Amino acid sequence: MRKVALPLMTVISTHRTGPVRWRASMGTRWRVPALGALALILAGACSVPGTGAAKSPAPVASSSRTSSPSASPAQSPLPEPVAGAFGVLVSSLSSSSYTVSLVGVDGRVVASQLANTPATVTCGGTAAGVVPAPVSTSNTRAYFMDALGVVRYLAPNGDTGQTITLPIGPARRSLFAVSPDDALMAVVVVDFQQGGATTRLYMYQLQSGGAQLLLFSQSGAYTLWPTGWHGTTNLVLAKVPACTQGGGPFSAAPQELHVVDPKTAVRRFIVGGPTCVIAGPPSPAGAVCEDTAAFAQAKVLDWTGATTHSYPISGATPALISPDGTLVAIAAYGAPTTTLIPTNAAVNLSACGWIDSTHLLSGGDVQHQPSVADITTGQVVPVAAQGDCAGRIPGGW
Repeated sequence: MRKVALPLMTVISTHRTGPVRWRASMGTRWRVPALGALALILAGACSVPGTGAAKSPAPVASSSRTSSPSASPAQSPLPEPVAGAFGVLVSSLSSSSYTVSLVGVDGRVVASQLANTPATVTCGGTAAGVVPAPVSTSNTRAYFMDALGVVRYLAPNGDTGQTITLPIGPARRSLFAVSPDDALMAVVVVDFQQGGATTRLYMYQLQSGGAQLLLFSQSGAYTLWPTGWHGTTNLVLAKVPACTQGGGPFSAAPQELHVVDPKTAVRRFIVGGPTCVIAGPPSPAGAVCEDTAAFAQAKVLDWTGATTHSYPISGATPALISPDGTLVAIAAYGAPTTTLIPTNAAVNLSACGWIDSTHLLSGGDVQHQPSVADITTGQVVPVAAQGDCAGRIPGGW
């Protein structure tokens, strides 16, 4: 039997110079298969990024299976429930191998796994292909892909295994996002070419396996990242420039988020947009965007795209909304300081993600030590691992 699979948003883009998070373009580190003979009918397709209104269906996707993922997966056991919350760190993707580390709220590394790093991709050799870190999280596991396209998983209790193998090559990359309940995997296969890319969105069932379903296909200067799920009934896709040769703030990062039906890829809502670009990883409470006119205002958006709060800011900066939606963490550049708004409390680390609503995680490299901060006590503890934020367990937004 053949099978295929599919993060959160984890939103890390990899250039020739290595991994960067949402703030990458600003010069600092940033991140249903058919069962048996069952025939599945496509009811619609995702609107082309940046066109059309939310909820309006686009032309029906092609039924071609060209470039479809394929796999011969080992049957993985059902995941065990996880108590507590964990942050995910991914070490540099500029090396031949990278490490995925799961970090508890106490700063302890509870599990880690090494993988060979997928090769960089280019747009016809004239520009770098923009891709996220090859990592996704569910409510129980972190999923990560190696240089051969094999997707494996790692759980906080140390359990690990293999799920599927996705298409990968010098100009091809597979991006994936696993649903919070580990049941579905959205896979985007991107074929890069000069000036843009061809994007195909597939959906798979992880536990029962089977042939993949092609939901949507497009070509152009922008591609889509399957960055995560809002619950189990909404897939979140990020509109991202396919290629980059450098640029202004957030120019090589998600511009806006599309909330779509995972069965049909019909778009339900748009979160953010050209005048207010997404400024950091979202959470179950929504996302933060920043105005592109002067980067003087940050807006908190819910998952319908509506603005719930607005805050003044001083220039383009990463903004991370807490899982419960009560706080936004604004990380300072060039200083180990994060400001929480609206309280204006300062935290002594440069945050790249939330573990839960009271603990922040910072990334680091050989010069900088990752750490965890308890925002209720102010205590900051070091983490015995290297890397940048690539999501959290429980996953989902």
